[in-house]
Amino acid sequence: MKTLKYQFQQSATTYYMGEQLTQLGNYVDMSRTILVMDENVDQFHGMRLPGWKKLVIPDGEENKSMEVVEQIVNGLIELEADRKTMLVGIGGGMLTDLTGFAASIYMRGIPFGFVPSTLLAQVDASLGGKNGISHGQHKNMLGTIRQPEFILFDYTLPATMPDEEWHNGFAEIIKYACIMDADLFSYLEQHREKALERDVTVLEHLVERSVALKTKVVQEDEFETGMRRWLNFGHTLGHAVEKIEHIAHGKAVAIGMVAAAKISEKLSGLPVDDTNRLMRLINDYQLPVTLTSDKDKVFDIFRLDKKREKNAIHFVLLETIGKAITKPVPLEELKQLLQEL
Repeated sequence: MKTLKYQFQQSATTYYMGEQLTQLGNYVDMSRTILVMDENVDQFHGMRLPGWKKLVIPDGEENKSMEVVEQIVNGLIELEADRKTMLVGIGGGMLTDLTGFAASIYMRGIPFGFVPSTLLAQVDASLGGKNGISHGQHKNMLGTIRQPEFILFDYTLPATMPDEEWHNGFAEIIKYACIMDADLFSYLEQHREKALERDVTVLEHLVERSVALKTKVVQEDEFETGMRRWLNFGHTLGHAVEKIEHIAHGKAVAIGMVAAAKISEKLSGLPVDDTNRLMRLINDYQLPVTLTSDKDKVFDIFRLDKKREKNAIHFVLLETIGKAITKPVPLEELKQLLQEL
């Protein structure tokens, strides 16, 4: 187990890399802590934390809503949580987002931590301090940026995931490789079989490298005025596809990355060979590569994306694998490029 501490602009976060969920009591005061889990996590792991106060919420991305935030807040009131109460979210990205958001607004902010239970949450969703909920058809429209006090990474937790969810987590790892780490891209190509077999050594390397890359970006640009925008590679279009098709986040991001790569060929000179290499890697990790959604519906959603400023969207493009740029692209130009995909 490794303990890493990172300083952000307004607070510090401690990462417990390779720790066990059952050791949570070593890091928080059980008597002053409330756990938040979804129904699935409670079913698989709840019995490993006997005696803890907990709130169990419904599972599913559709529950990343203000109604469920209100359930959490009502539960905190019933349990007489005060400003020193620690809220700990144990689950996937939907759960950590909800927990961080509820903790940020309850009594104007109480401390919180995460135990991400899925591969996607371990490499992306639990990191960076973005805590959001969806509103209507717009993903993460409401939210805060506030760092957790700690994140505990138990590498055994993702082992309980179904195969489809396991593959889903690789989309964000591929994203990091695309935007800033060509060596990681090569590693993913070379270790595909062991990664898909859930080899613990490979998983440990991929999680720790992804955590280091995202943390570095967040430290340099916590409030997304510059390079943090790179982390949205594949997400502008991906979020729209996710809403329309009701598919997993990783699948939608995979489709979005391929579309962004094809747009990059025209706007930033990405070699076609790099796009083909990306498509092969995404396909190897059993994620989709083809945009089949209604393009007018996609455009209607992403023209209201949070990255829009006036009549342009700050779109993340690739120059080569491992090197991203952000470019404001006029909405009308994006609409035309979308039709050409």
